[in-house]
Amino acid sequence: MKNNPLIIEHASPFDVETTVAKLIAAATAQNWQNPAVHNLQQSLANAGKAVRPVQVIEICKPEYSGAMLEKNHERIVSVMMPCRISVYQKEDGKAYIALLNMEAMASEMPATAVDAIRAANNESFAIVKSVVEGQ
Repeated sequence: MKNNPLIIEHASPFDVETTVAKLIAAATAQNWQNPAVHNLQQSLANAGKAVRPVQVIEICKPEYSGAMLEKNHERIVSVMMPCRISVYQKEDGKAYIALLNMEAMASEMPATAVDAIRAANNESFAIVKSVVEGQ
């Protein structure tokens, strides 16, 4: 898949499991929380469907989520929370990382929400970059 303005994809130098572990470690090092990891391959296997490995990592930073949820008219952005990073394997056997470009999606939202989304977006991208580039 080629990158589009709303979804950014990176090849990972690691397998799916290692990529997930490294992303969680990088996020935690930046004071992000990891409320859940969804193993979609396992969930679908339980329903009789076989797919390649796919895991979705949830990350949350209270500093940003609190700023977005403090005001009633800004709580609508909760539909975009927590931030999610997907790690999956393609037919080539390699692992890939995808995440939403939240800043591109937030252009019509209230200013406080946009500021928090922009900051969260930039940090999420930095977390992914640290794993992909081995920093």
